[in-house]
Amino acid sequence: MDKKENKMFCFQCQETAGCSGCTVSGVCGKKPDVAAMQDLLVYVTKGISAVTTQLRSEGKEIDDNINHQIIVNLFTTITNANFDKESIITRIKETLEIKEELLKKVENRDDLPEAAFWNGTEDTFEDKASHVGILATENEDIRSLRELITYGLKGLAAYAKHAAALAHTDEEIDAFLQKALAVTTDDALSAEELTALTLETGNFGVSVMELLDKANTAAYGNPEITKVNIGVGKNPGILVSGHDLHDLEMLLEQTQGTGVDIYTHSEMLPAHYYPAFKKYPNFIGNYGNAWWKQKEEFESFHGPILMTTNCIVPPKDSYKDRMYTTGAASYPGCTHIPGGVGEEKDFSEIIAKAKQCQAPEEIEHGEIIGGFAHAQVFALADKIVEAVKSGAIRKFVVMAGCDGRAKSRNYYTDFAKGLPKDTVILTAGCAKYKYNKLNLGDIGGIPRVLDAGQCNDSYSLAVIALKLKEIFELNDINELPIVYNIAWYEQKAVIVLLALLALGVKNIHLGPTLPAFLSPNVAKILVDNFGISGIGTVEEDLANLIG
Repeated sequence: MDKKENKMFCFQCQETAGCSGCTVSGVCGKKPDVAAMQDLLVYVTKGISAVTTQLRSEGKEIDDNINHQIIVNLFTTITNANFDKESIITRIKETLEIKEELLKKVENRDDLPEAAFWNGTEDTFEDKASHVGILATENEDIRSLRELITYGLKGLAAYAKHAAALAHTDEEIDAFLQKALAVTTDDALSAEELTALTLETGNFGVSVMELLDKANTAAYGNPEITKVNIGVGKNPGILVSGHDLHDLEMLLEQTQGTGVDIYTHSEMLPAHYYPAFKKYPNFIGNYGNAWWKQKEEFESFHGPILMTTNCIVPPKDSYKDRMYTTGAASYPGCTHIPGGVGEEKDFSEIIAKAKQCQAPEEIEHGEIIGGFAHAQVFALADKIVEAVKSGAIRKFVVMAGCDGRAKSRNYYTDFAKGLPKDTVILTAGCAKYKYNKLNLGDIGGIPRVLDAGQCNDSYSLAVIALKLKEIFELNDINELPIVYNIAWYEQKAVIVLLALLALGVKNIHLGPTLPAFLSPNVAKILVDNFGISGIGTVEEDLANLIG
């Protein structure tokens, strides 16, 4: 790959062009100038992380605001989160300013990388970005491992940001994230050392998902079995997409008595499973499906949309004036609602906009069921264990992860339809939309699709597996009647995958394609050590996984 011939280079998501890399414009809609600034933001974030890591080694504490700056910087560069060049440039400048102040406190600068010292002005940003992107690492295997770690850290940062919004932070997680970012700048590290760091990233992935689980359940209670309305009411509404539960909570509080209803979209669906959200009479239901269908669904919703995080699809002009962003998300021409991590946000503008809009157009009706996070499944443990022992449940199939535009993802619908009636799907993330509206029935009252929640709630699936391992007195998690057929799209899925590997889970089927950022040698490491494989045909994989 010749970086001089590319207008940009990005291969961090599953839909990257030709399963190789986006070089002219992002399949996601990201333009080369935005991609360049994202590359530079990652670079300066690695620089400040090297400084904070050195300061910690000298016994100095790092302020929470600096930790927050770093996690939001990474979140900003996740696929489909931020398309706004100016907001990214602002973050670069802020990071450089903070880094310069921190550098003054460093006693020993000898081992700091070039990224720790670089402090260019805006007129140099474009040129610098062209020299520090992905292809700056020439060795294919080192590049692959560095990017695998970096993408895992982006996912880790996203979950840490959500936990921090609910006042749950962990200095050990922040310190690791920053150390690992700094390490990716070290040209002396071998492939073996980077492989070890990849697995360590997975261990901290488990930790950050546990932290977020505690934050969510402390604030909103344990998810419980819930039937969610997928129809509409008669009032104007606001549609909340993304992943941030705290943003939803603030919006619900501010819309009480206004005559404006609130609906979830895509990954916000699991908010309905939490007891705390059920007290709001204007929390009507879920509208639509996974993120990639938003152009049609945002059109028919008629009211304003709040994007709390990724996943943004570049909006049509017909509804662009009623799409709002907040947090790490941003899109040029859309109103951005300010507010930092843990700060109270003012949603009065979007509420006023909603009052001027028509009620949503109904696109479907009925209910879907979810709320099967670990606490709820543990409450059903006796029933589930008996079903396994009696043979009523032959296998659990973990089909967590992401949905996407590619027609090849219809595989997951067909796979779910083809599963024998004595199997149960365990899911989390927007991958569920490929089958959560199918009538797959139940086994002795246990639904055949158990939805644990958002992508970060894949943690619940790991906890459930570990609990079943304990109940059945097994030595190895891989002895359980659980198989893994996971779909991925972006970087939060990467940290979930690394977390599963860190927990010892093997023989994961990953699709619809293996990541483009895995070099043949790095892919071989994952295959040889963990049994990771791509998907085949539905018939082949049903025979292979279920028998």
